[in-house]
Amino acid sequence: MSMRVRLPRWALLVAALCMLSPAMAGQKIYTGWLSDVAIKGYDPVAYFTRGEATKGTDAHSLSWEGATWHFASAEHRALFKASPERYAPQYGGHCAFAVAKGDLVKIDPEAWSIVNDKLYLNYSASIQRKWEAQQEQFIQQAEARWPEIGQD
Repeated sequence: MSMRVRLPRWALLVAALCMLSPAMAGQKIYTGWLSDVAIKGYDPVAYFTRGEATKGTDAHSLSWEGATWHFASAEHRALFKASPERYAPQYGGHCAFAVAKGDLVKIDPEAWSIVNDKLYLNYSASIQRKWEAQQEQFIQQAEARWPEIGQD
C-alpha cells in the first residue's frame, strides 16, 4: 500500500524559496530573482556616455561575472568588454545606500549617480535623495561593508 503525502501549494513555494535564498543572499551582481540580466537590462556605459539611464537590448549583450549585461549599442558593448570594472556599477549593482547600511537590496536603474567616475545605483528616487545628501559618508560605509556582504 503506497502512502501519498500531499503538501499545500504554499509549502512547496516556501521550500522552493528556501532553496533559492542561499544563492540569492550573496549574489555578487544584482539580477533579481528569476533572471540573469544585470541591472534590469540597463546599459551601464550609457550612464557615462549619455548621462542618462538607457535600456539595453538582447542584440547587444555579453556575459560578465555570471550575469548578462545589455547595451544600447555595439559600441557600448565593446567599451564595457574592454574595461568592465570602469563601467560596472559599484557593489554589483545593488543599492549603494543599502550596502552602506549592511544589506543587499534591488535597484531602480533610474536612481543613479556618478561619483569620482564610479557608478552608484539606488533603490528609488527617495533613497537617491538620502544618498546624495551624504554620499561621501555612505560610500565610506559601503566600502567597509561590501567585503562582508558581497560574494567573492
